Amino acid sequence: MPALQDSFGRNISYLRVSVTDRCNLRCVYCIPLQGIPFAPKSEILTLEEIQDVVQVGASLGIRSVRLTGGEPLVREGIVELVEMIREIPGLLDLSMTTNGVLLSSYAKRLKDAGLRRVNVSLDTLQCDRFKEITRFGTLEDVLDGLDAAIEAGLSPIKLNVVVMRGVNDDEILDLARLSLEKPFHVRFIELMPIGDFFRPERVIPAEEIFEKLQTLGPLKSMEGLTGCGPARSWRWEGAEGTVGIIGAVTQTFCASCNRLRLTARGTLRPCLDDETGVDLKSALRPFVNRRKLSNLFREAVRIKPESHTMVGRETTLPYHCMAGVGG
Repeated sequence: MPALQDSFGRNISYLRVSVTDRCNLRCVYCIPLQGIPFAPKSEILTLEEIQDVVQVGASLGIRSVRLTGGEPLVREGIVELVEMIREIPGLLDLSMTTNGVLLSSYAKRLKDAGLRRVNVSLDTLQCDRFKEITRFGTLEDVLDGLDAAIEAGLSPIKLNVVVMRGVNDDEILDLARLSLEKPFHVRFIELMPIGDFFRPERVIPAEEIFEKLQTLGPLKSMEGLTGCGPARSWRWEGAEGTVGIIGAVTQTFCASCNRLRLTARGTLRPCLDDETGVDLKSALRPFVNRRKLSNLFREAVRIKPESHTMVGRETTLPYHCMAGVGG
């Protein structure tokens, strides 16, 4: 099968699929409380259209697919979509990123449908702070979802922690300790200059996070953890899981970026930090044109930039909002 390779020699094998731009939370760094117009249903790709896109991507060399949002578990038919995608030849991995609020009701069904693993957003272990960060939902629901994911056999379970100075940086060690007794892979993520919440002073660099983690004891570098992500990972002796850091801003990993992002509206975007993309709808409606879809995939790869522009940026770009992009 022909590989998708961009202008800088990177092989593109990973597709993040935003199945909806809607979410049952309003996390401060992701979606403003008001003022974001969600797409009408007619503009959101159908389950069958998503399947068509993934099929063509797999024929070109896509090997890993992650379902995202918004919040993927609010999308009607999400279990059926997992079943549809798992049957596509060539795919080696099918995963999901979720806020975990609805996961306790879905974990077993998702596993039975063919989902392999989940990433769950968890920025705090304090109930009141959870409400401040997410604006809706409860921490208890997320913790119940994590227990359900373990019971269902979704593995590995990765916890995504966006670290924000003055917001949750005092919980870095508490969150890291989750990896000691449960099979959680806790990944600390630098706050990115995306959205209205961003302020340069809220960013905690990866090296500062690492120094704090080391106060719990010596860390052994880990390699080979299932997934396509950019985290550097370590483990404490005797720990069930690992800790990791994604230095999206200060330790850019663009040189090894292997991903494309399909937005909920059907735009194939080569970079999270760039509004440039290729609209796939013309190859999907009124009927599927697989040859055109294949060419549009190649065009998205062709225009993939060498690097994002977040380093040193102190303001956000006006069009940026995580929901619906598959961030």
